Amino acid sequence: MNAAYSRPAIWLHWIVAALMLCNVGLGLYAGIAPEIWTRWLYDTHKSLGVTILGFVVLRLSWRLSHPPPPLPASYRAWERHAARAAHIALYVVMFALPLSGWAQDSAWKGLEAHPMRWFGLFPWPPIAALAGLPPALKQQWHDGLEQAHIYLGFALYALVVAHIAGALKHQFIDGRPEMQRMTGR
Repeated sequence: MNAAYSRPAIWLHWIVAALMLCNVGLGLYAGIAPEIWTRWLYDTHKSLGVTILGFVVLRLSWRLSHPPPPLPASYRAWERHAARAAHIALYVVMFALPLSGWAQDSAWKGLEAHPMRWFGLFPWPPIAALAGLPPALKQQWHDGLEQAHIYLGFALYALVVAHIAGALKHQFIDGRPEMQRMTGR
């Protein structure tokens, strides 16, 4: 049997996964929702994004201080390399996606009239270097960061599909108890 991840690692994995799924839905729906809901959806998307960033910091801190269980010795070398590369890429995207959204919001021309408030409770600070740019340059940064945020979203989708496909392959094709590693059963 494969060694399981620790309880905190399992919880952080599933919390981040669930929050990211919700945030993808919020972001996509905001683009097509009735105008009366748009501001609330985007504000909630932003708040959830920085919350995810906090959980990803916790998750990476836990992983660095509590190494994950080793992959089974029966895995081929390319599977080990692919798993390691996919996990590194996932962490990069899990950091870059909310950071690019925060940066994009910081360069938004409407920031002064509608500053971000974390779930409406308190102001979330913009990134000062972007918020203080001259208007034309600020717009260029906003547009570029918006594109980066979108492309990072697509990268996240691809990485999550590869991650799930790998787990399913090991579980059902190879007959290894792979999913039990992240469920603790």
